[in-house]
Amino acid sequence: MFSSFSFASAARDLRRKSSGTEKQKKRARACVCAFFFVPLRGILAKYMLTHLHIRNYALISHLDIDFHEGFSVMTGETGAGKSIILGALNLVMGARADIKSITEGEDKCVIEALFRPSSTVRSQIASLLDRSQSELLDTLVIRRELSASGRSRSFVNDEVVTQAELKALARQLIDIHSQHESLMIGDDLFQIQVVDAIAGNNSEREAYAAAYTDYQEAVAALHKAEALAKKIQADADYLQWQYQQLVEAQLVAGEIEELEEEEYRLSHAEEIQASLAQALQQLDSDQGALAMIHSAGSGLFKVVQNGSELSRVTERLDSVEIELKDILSDIQRLYDRTELDPMRLEQVGERLSMLQTLMKKHRVQTVEELIALREEYAEQVQRIENIDEEIEGLRVASDEARRRLGEEARRLTQSRKSVCEKIAMHLVEDMQRLGVPHAKVAVDIQPTEDFTETGKDNVQFMFAANLNQSLRRVAEVASGGEISRLMLCIKALIASSNGLPTIIFDEIDTGVSGAIASQMGEIMRQMGTSRQIITITHLPQVAARGEQHYLVYKEDTDVRTETHIRALNEAEHEQEIEKMRQL
Repeated sequence: MFSSFSFASAARDLRRKSSGTEKQKKRARACVCAFFFVPLRGILAKYMLTHLHIRNYALISHLDIDFHEGFSVMTGETGAGKSIILGALNLVMGARADIKSITEGEDKCVIEALFRPSSTVRSQIASLLDRSQSELLDTLVIRRELSASGRSRSFVNDEVVTQAELKALARQLIDIHSQHESLMIGDDLFQIQVVDAIAGNNSEREAYAAAYTDYQEAVAALHKAEALAKKIQADADYLQWQYQQLVEAQLVAGEIEELEEEEYRLSHAEEIQASLAQALQQLDSDQGALAMIHSAGSGLFKVVQNGSELSRVTERLDSVEIELKDILSDIQRLYDRTELDPMRLEQVGERLSMLQTLMKKHRVQTVEELIALREEYAEQVQRIENIDEEIEGLRVASDEARRRLGEEARRLTQSRKSVCEKIAMHLVEDMQRLGVPHAKVAVDIQPTEDFTETGKDNVQFMFAANLNQSLRRVAEVASGGEISRLMLCIKALIASSNGLPTIIFDEIDTGVSGAIASQMGEIMRQMGTSRQIITITHLPQVAARGEQHYLVYKEDTDVRTETHIRALNEAEHEQEIEKMRQL
């Protein structure tokens, strides 16, 4: 037995380590994240539940209980609250929260579970993480808080985690076998998981899962391309016509602005010519502005003195005369270009009309957008021409992915078939110990029609309890008591194969009694030699095998009825067993 320790003290030490400087806080967060790293997943299976703290949960106002290694039993009268304690533990391990579970009249319930590894595991952790992190990992505290407002929060070593992260961690720590879970023995997925657990085929399953994902993606890409081909082939002629129309339009960026300017000039040619002629007359006649400026400049030049203000004025008049001559030249050029050309005006109008019609049809505002659309059509036309080649390439890739998937599926199937006889042999031996002397068990593996997420295998546990019975599916022939016994045998086999973490059984002995119950207790005791086993039971034969005995009971106070739990000493253990035998 372990000596009792202060949970509150351990939690305070942990919080002190994860507070302080930002560097220390980052280390604490890194420590929490480390629990989800692959190298630590196997190590987490060695963590043991050492303490449970419950406050304001259902009939429990306050509860603190230490747990120990080996095989422990939990007993109590029906309705005492054993299921409440199990429900609280389920909640702290990630189960869905319900505000109805908060003790009536309270604002919040808190559940904390403390886990600690063995000394061997501590050295393994130290080799994987730096010293500060390994110290934090020496104690793992999971806390769940549920408020009456409906808010639920989860913490690992005082760091907030999501419910999904909490569940992922919980799966590495505890396996809670509820009363209804025995019915899962007939579930196809559960049976595959049992075989895989015994086969220890993690690498094969991971390789198959990766190949399955690749194959699904390859098939999805092929189907997408085929659907696209079907769609664009149906629209191919129309798309080709749209593209050809834009090509024949010979689109030029900025063309609209130039055409509009030319159209204005052609449609107002007479007015423009008259105005230009008038400007020429006023600027370039004998009495025009150019002649007058030239005359003024010549007169001033006669009296100019270098560097004087008059000299600067004369220079400015020279500049104006030069600029005016340039203006006259531009006016003359525009006058010569401006002519009445009804044919050209008609051509410009038709061109503008055609461009505007195209823009309206394609719902764009500029020729530049039409050009961009033309290039897009060009790509689609090219895609149509190449789609068959693309589909063929994707089909080849899909076939190759399926071939690789088939190889991984065969390896996975082989790993499963290699342990079928071992599973059947062990289950038969254990079932005979549990009072089914003529038990027959077989693990039948048949190929499925197609690949599934778990492989290409249909796994079925076949069972017969009597000499004159043929093997049939477990769910079809096994009684309730036989299913409970078979599930215990399966759990024991899994535990011996892969180091399953703490296992909690909730009345797995339902439907049995007498010597068979005693044998079930012995099997669980043997399981407890290498891991932590806790079972809730009403059978004295099972409870008698427990190395540690916990009694759950109710007490009435002035305010409410409350559930309590306490560890029994040796004498109390014997008294409780005798009491259970008399019921």
